[in-house]
Amino acid sequence: MKNLTLLPADQYIVVNKTVFYEEDRRLLTMLYQPIIGYSAVSLYLSLIDDLDSSERMSGDLNHHHLMAMMQLRLEDILIAREKLEAVGLLKTYMKKGNVNHYVYLLYSPISANEFFNHPILNIVLYNNIGKKEYDKRLEFFKVPKINLKDYEDISSNFNDVFESSSLKPFEAIDSIETKNKAKITLRPEIDFNLLISSIPDSMVSSRCFTEDVKELIQSLAFIYHIDTQNMQSLVRSCINEKGLIDRAELRKSARNFYQFEHIGNLPTLIYQKQPDYLKKPAGDTSKWAKMVYTFENTSPYDYLKSKYQGAEPTKRDLKLIEDLMIEQKLSSGVVNVLISYALKVNNQKLNRSYLETIAGQWKRLKIETVEEAMRFTEKEYKKMKKIANKVSNTSAKSKTYKNKEQEILPDWFDKEVSTDQVSKEEEDELDKILSSIV
Repeated sequence: MKNLTLLPADQYIVVNKTVFYEEDRRLLTMLYQPIIGYSAVSLYLSLIDDLDSSERMSGDLNHHHLMAMMQLRLEDILIAREKLEAVGLLKTYMKKGNVNHYVYLLYSPISANEFFNHPILNIVLYNNIGKKEYDKRLEFFKVPKINLKDYEDISSNFNDVFESSSLKPFEAIDSIETKNKAKITLRPEIDFNLLISSIPDSMVSSRCFTEDVKELIQSLAFIYHIDTQNMQSLVRSCINEKGLIDRAELRKSARNFYQFEHIGNLPTLIYQKQPDYLKKPAGDTSKWAKMVYTFENTSPYDYLKSKYQGAEPTKRDLKLIEDLMIEQKLSSGVVNVLISYALKVNNQKLNRSYLETIAGQWKRLKIETVEEAMRFTEKEYKKMKKIANKVSNTSAKSKTYKNKEQEILPDWFDKEVSTDQVSKEEEDELDKILSSIV
C-alpha cells in the first residue's frame, strides 16, 4: 500500500474529525513545524481550507488542485502527507480504481502539556531546535501560577444553584463534534505477550498494562532502542506497591539505561540531517550552493563515513562528533562544515581540543546555518592570512607558511567560488557523499 503511485488525477475528500481552534495554529507552527517542516504544516492548513462552510467535509477534489494551491510537486506533497500521518495529525484511507480515491481524516494537534511530556515528540523538538529555542517555547506555553494559600474556595456547587427536575433523560448522542487527537503509531518494538508472561501475576494488578502504558513502553523502546528482554527488567523495577507501573519512574529508568549503555549520552544525533528551517532555499546551481546542499542534506555520520572512503568511522571519532552535537547543540550541517575544515587544517585528523574550541566559539556566536559556518570560516582564514603577511611578508618562513595555508584552504574559501560551476571531479565527489543518504 505504501508504495502505490500518487497521481494528479487521483480524487480525495477531507473529513474533519475534530474541532480546530486558533490556538491549534500556534501549536502547529511553534511545536510541530520544527519537526515536520513548513510543507507538512502548509498541507494540513490547505486541507482545512478544503472543507465546506460547515467545516465538516469537503467535496470531491483531485491532487492537481493541491499542487496548484501549494505550488509543490506531487512527490513533495506525498512526503508532507506522510509526515502528518507520522505525528498523528492525519489518517489516510484509499480505495483503488481506474482513479484512486483517498479519504483524509484530520485530527487536532495534542496540547502543549501533552507535547512537552511526550516521550518522542519532546526529545525530537529539543534536538531539532536546540536548548535556547526550546526554552523559549516552553516558557511561552507555561501557565502562570497563582498562590492561593491564603484564599478560600467559595465557588457554588451545581445543586446549590439548580434544582433537580423530573424531565425524561435523553439518550447519549455520540455523533456530536468533539476535539479528537490521533495518536502516533509505531511499528511494534516490544513483544507484550513475552513481556507480560515474564512477570508473576502476584506482582501486577489487572489494570497494570493499559493501552496508555503499552503505548508509553513502545515509545520508550523506540526512542532509547530497548529490546523486549531489557524492557522486562525495566518494567519489573518500576512496579509500585499497588501493582501498577510508575510511568515517571519507567521513563527515568529507560533514560538511565540508554545513558549507561552509551557512556552517559542521550539518544544519538549523528544520523540526523540539517532541520528544514535552517536550510538554504533551492534554486542556486553554483559550486557554493552545491556544497551547502551537500552539508545540509548529509548526516554527520554519513559525511564522516565518506571521508573514510566508505569504511566505518572509528568509535572515537563518532563519539567526538556526537559530543559536539549534544554538548554544544550545533546543528547537523554546521557540524559537517566543522568536520570538513578540521580535517583539512589538521592533516585529516580530528583533534578533540581543537574541535571543542571552534564549536564553543560558533555556539557563542549563534552560528546555526551551513552558510553562516562557511562564511565565518572563510572570514577567519582571511584574517589569519592578513596577520601572517603583515608579520613576515618577505621571510622564507612566511612564504612556506603561506604556501602551507594555501594547501589547507577549504574549497569554499575562493571568493570566485560563488559563480563557478562544479567541476566533474567535484561533482563526482559530492554525488558520492549524497549517494550514501539516498
